[in-house]
Amino acid sequence: MSQTPPAPPADAPETRAAHPRAFEPVTLIVTIVLSVLGAVIGLVLITTLGIAPNTSVIGALLAMLIGRISFAALRRMRDPHRQNLVQSAVSGSTFAAANSLITPIAVPYLLGRPHLVWPMLGGAVIGLAVDSWVLYRVFDSRLLPASAAWPAGVAAAETIKAGDEGGRKAGLLGISAVVGFLGALVKLPTSAAGVAFLGNVWALLMFGVGLLVAQYAPEVLHTDLAAHYVPHGVMIGAGLVALVQAILLMRERRAERSARQAGERAAARAAAEAAYEDRFDAETRTVDARRLRRGLLEGFVLFLAGAVVIAVFGGVASGMSGAGLVGWVLLAGAAALVHQLIVGLAAMHSGWFPAFAVTLIFLILGLVLGIPMVPLALLVGYAASTGPAFADVGFDFKAGWILRKDAVPWRPYERAGRRQQYLAQLVGFAVAVLVVVIAWQPFFSEGRVPPVAKVYVDTIKAGLTDPHALMMMGLWAIPGALIQLLGGSSRQMGVLLATGLLVATPQAGWLVLAALAVRFGYTRYRDRRAGRDDLARADARAAADADLALVGAGLVAGSSLHDVSQIYKAL
Repeated sequence: MSQTPPAPPADAPETRAAHPRAFEPVTLIVTIVLSVLGAVIGLVLITTLGIAPNTSVIGALLAMLIGRISFAALRRMRDPHRQNLVQSAVSGSTFAAANSLITPIAVPYLLGRPHLVWPMLGGAVIGLAVDSWVLYRVFDSRLLPASAAWPAGVAAAETIKAGDEGGRKAGLLGISAVVGFLGALVKLPTSAAGVAFLGNVWALLMFGVGLLVAQYAPEVLHTDLAAHYVPHGVMIGAGLVALVQAILLMRERRAERSARQAGERAAARAAAEAAYEDRFDAETRTVDARRLRRGLLEGFVLFLAGAVVIAVFGGVASGMSGAGLVGWVLLAGAAALVHQLIVGLAAMHSGWFPAFAVTLIFLILGLVLGIPMVPLALLVGYAASTGPAFADVGFDFKAGWILRKDAVPWRPYERAGRRQQYLAQLVGFAVAVLVVVIAWQPFFSEGRVPPVAKVYVDTIKAGLTDPHALMMMGLWAIPGALIQLLGGSSRQMGVLLATGLLVATPQAGWLVLAALAVRFGYTRYRDRRAGRDDLARADARAAADADLALVGAGLVAGSSLHDVSQIYKAL
């Protein structure tokens, strides 16, 4: 029998005013200026060092500093939600310029087809736009819940909160950031340890295992896993199962079970909403299964439209038969959608998105199918344009979701805030497009192209010469599929194992496992100190999670600061 919920506490937060708008003059000017900075940093680093730094935390820090300027208009930037809008745009411009735009257009350029750069850029812009639109539509659904890890988003939110509240939080964040920066300075991937304090434990355990296997297999087993397509096979198997799991999540399975209890719960639910004025509930999602289905279907249709544009203006249509053209368009649209989902799921749980590796899988598939060189290059570029922006928007929405938790009424404020974040990100994307349009010719003429684009082109030119490649990928797809199936859609164990095998960053596996051990030990320590009282133990676990989130955010922030500081090497 349901009970009427208690009245809201006396210190319940007051009803909030309207959420700050992305197009407010001061916010918009700050957003544009910092987005230009983010896009330039992204272009320089991706074309010289091969990295695209997470500038989300950097944008938050800069917005906080601007808010401290003693000038009436700029004081408005002290608001955490305005800082969230700015950091969303800055990180969006960085990843859009580096991953979604400059990398795809470098593929036809390196292939000796510079006349295809502009059609490829148009397709990449479409891919970027659809990528962000789909995430906006389906974020906080069963497939991509806001309550999931999204580690970089937690880092950005905790940075903003610590700067706003100061005190112990700011101190703990600052110390962790210094540790993260110094660790990165001595070539330790401290961001991996930071992510382990924030992400899903099972997913990160498999991620750490994959990293260790990739690091030590050449020495212990005297085998190059990548040369034998082992990581690619594991990702293919896990990715296929993840795709099926995503399709199943779009069904209204829980609706039928909950319908039997709807009668007795309806009155209690109405009373709860009235009493709490729609206060935040971590288990209440803002996107139902119907909207999830519609968002993904809209994305697929739009991706198909983008593929048609590339086919027409890229010359694919004139060089293929009718059936071949239809097949290419369907494959390109499906590759873009699947690429964004796999990259997004991996980023959601681990903070790392294996965009390069997943794109390489579609490249190999194209070689197996015998797609000609130019259509294959355009297919690869189109797939590469999706995924990173999808993951980055998820990180930023997670940051905003955390900052808006205590709003009353929560649901309308959360929806309004998310919409303003999306608009701010569109500003960042527009800035990134303009920067790439201006910069790509000077960059490419000087030989400054993303290293991953060279890998794509070299693979396309070489072709699939190894007759055992398909067999090895098919063989290793089996354990990848089984592990993904065993872990379920909430853990993404197979995808994260494959991500670790593909990323293969030295020492990152040890740092992930060490951080997970510290996380477990600290939580148990706080739990035991709380005694046997259930309420006290729940409070202790929540406090432990808050401390660990701050430490993880600081480590990620310090590592990001180090990555951005590397621009002096590039210049």
